[in-house]
Amino acid sequence: MNLRSLLNLLLILGLVTLARTDETVPPATVGFAPQLEALASYVGKTWRGEFADSTPGNPKVDVQSWERILNGQAIRVLHSINDGEYGGETIIVWDEAKQSLVYWYFTTAGFQTQGTLIAGDKQYSSHEFVTGTADGITEVEGLCIRARNGERVSRTRYLQNGAWVEGHTITYKEDPTAVVRFR
Repeated sequence: MNLRSLLNLLLILGLVTLARTDETVPPATVGFAPQLEALASYVGKTWRGEFADSTPGNPKVDVQSWERILNGQAIRVLHSINDGEYGGETIIVWDEAKQSLVYWYFTTAGFQTQGTLIAGDKQYSSHEFVTGTADGITEVEGLCIRARNGERVSRTRYLQNGAWVEGHTITYKEDPTAVVRFR
């Protein structure tokens, strides 16, 4: 084999290695749009959350799976409560015109929301407008705080029939064995 053939072979092997490396990098370790970076620690993980009012006789469990999509320009969150009793899908992106993170949430109950998200290192907050629901909820506000032990605590409140009411509190732990299920 002459030197030119050897160099061509090395070049081809190098290109194949680059292509394979791109395929094998886990999504959570690949970059994000800078505005999504504050949420990166949630991505590539599955979270299992217990509602504060969950009991052994009436368990309430939410499972969330966070993933990087659209070459890091968006994040998708799939979730289901009690193995598909209720669930939804959220897409989070940066809106240049609004200079804000925005999201859309679509549910198995047939309603949807559109909102804004403010993300920091240890917490994120959200405010959304609800359409298509019959129970009088028109807005939802949420706050999710990361605890020292790696848990996340999420609290919501709703604007229902013109009055703000407390929603739910859920404590999430990372759980790679948990599965988002839809019926």
